[in-house]
Amino acid sequence: MTTSAGPISPGPEDLVVTRATPEDWPVVTGWAGDEGWNPGLSDTAGFFAQDPEGFFVGRLDGEPVSAISVVNYGDAYAFLGFYLVRPDVRGRGYGITTWKTALAHAGTRTVGLDGVVAQQDNYRRSGFEPAHRTVRYTGTAPAADTPARVRPVRREDLAAISAYDTLCTPADRPRFLEYWLSAPGHRAFVRVADGNRAGNGAITGYGVVRPGRDASRIGPLFADTADDARALFAALTAGAAGTEVAIDVPEPNTAAVAMVEEAGFAPSFETARMYTGPVREFAGERVFGVTTLELG
Repeated sequence: MTTSAGPISPGPEDLVVTRATPEDWPVVTGWAGDEGWNPGLSDTAGFFAQDPEGFFVGRLDGEPVSAISVVNYGDAYAFLGFYLVRPDVRGRGYGITTWKTALAHAGTRTVGLDGVVAQQDNYRRSGFEPAHRTVRYTGTAPAADTPARVRPVRREDLAAISAYDTLCTPADRPRFLEYWLSAPGHRAFVRVADGNRAGNGAITGYGVVRPGRDASRIGPLFADTADDARALFAALTAGAAGTEVAIDVPEPNTAAVAMVEEAGFAPSFETARMYTGPVREFAGERVFGVTTLELG
C-alpha cells in the first residue's frame, strides 16, 4: 500500500503470530547470535523437548520478523526468552504484539526471564520484578586435569541428577535434562561424595558444557560447595583448554564470582533475573552457573 507520501509500512495488525516449529527456530537463533547472545549449537531440540507449544514467531507476508518463547514448567512456573524483533523492522509494535500473544501460553503461572539491561524498564512495566543480576563471564579455558571424585555423567545418573536439579531450580524439568545431559557436543560431569572406586557416591554437584556460536557455554553448574564447584569447573574447562568459554553467574553467589575471576574470566554481558510473582524456594547458593538465559 502507498500514499502520496510513499509506501506505508505494515502495522502490528498485519502481523501473524503462530506457534513455531523446530524447523522455524534456526532463523531465530541466528538473530540471537547476531545480538551477541552466543546460542548453543544443539539447543533447539532440548528447548522444544521441554514444551513444544511454547515457541512463537511473528510473520509479515510469511516472512519471520519477531519471536519469543514462553516455556511452561509444570503448573506453577514458566520462563520467557528469545524476545527478538528483526533489526530492520523494530519500533513498529511487532514485538509487543508477539509478546502479548505468546504470554497467554503461561496462563496463571509465575513467569521468569533474564532481561538485558536495555529492556529491564519495559519488563517492569509488564509486571516483572528484579531478583538479582546475572553476569556472563568469558575467558580462555585453563588446562587442568580432571579432579578427584569428578566423572562423566552416566545414563543411570538421570534420576539422581533430576532430584539434585530440583533443589537448584524453581521447577522440575526431567524432560529437558534427559536431552541436555547427552545432547550432541554436550559434556556433562558429576561430582560425588566419597564412595567406592566406581564413583557411586552421592552427587554433590553437576555441570554441563556445550558448544556455542562464539564460545563454549557452561550451564548449569550446580554444586554443594565452592570446592565442588571448582572441581566441576576444572573438569568442564579441561576439554576446551585454550579456547573461549562463557558462564552466566548469579551475582549474589560471591563464591561463584570468585571462582571465575580466579580463572581469569572477565565480565562480558549482563542480565537481570526477573519474575512476575513468587517462585518456589530453591538453593540459590548452589547455583554457580545458570543453565541458559533462554530457558532459565
